[in-house]
Amino acid sequence: MEPRTELDTRYSDETATARPWSEAEALLAEAELFWISTVRPDGRPHVTPLPTVWSDGALHFCTGPEERKARNLALNPSVVLTTGTNTWNKGYDLVVEGEAVRVSDDARLRELADAWERKYGSFWHFEVGDGHFHHGAGKALVFSVAPGTVFGFGKGEPFSQTRWRFDGRTT
Repeated sequence: MEPRTELDTRYSDETATARPWSEAEALLAEAELFWISTVRPDGRPHVTPLPTVWSDGALHFCTGPEERKARNLALNPSVVLTTGTNTWNKGYDLVVEGEAVRVSDDARLRELADAWERKYGSFWHFEVGDGHFHHGAGKALVFSVAPGTVFGFGKGEPFSQTRWRFDGRTT
């Protein structure tokens, strides 16, 4: 599905243009580390880094069932995933808003386990069974986040802010 693409001229240099979705999608696929933001039961934010895999139009991540992010998502599936650079004058940052949906089909999990190992190497080798990733003695839940809205921030000349909307949202 192709998103609606808009350059926000309020936050962009006069010479900036909206980046095509294909460029943002390539950056999402290549990024090694994301920061995930979830909401605790008392409304406080929770943020932590994690690796992801881009597959079939969505970001995928895994977490132990007792970890804070998994417990937060059980109550509120809204999530923000961010990636980019920690410089202000070069690079490109991406912010993905969406809802985390649990992936429990073993066939799909095997595809994702293979994708993790291709991207991150043998350290991220997972066995699959009973709707989970298994790594050593532990097991992990896997979640998929299809973008609702994605924001892209071009840093340096020209500074820009591009928004891609997938689901008719206005913000």
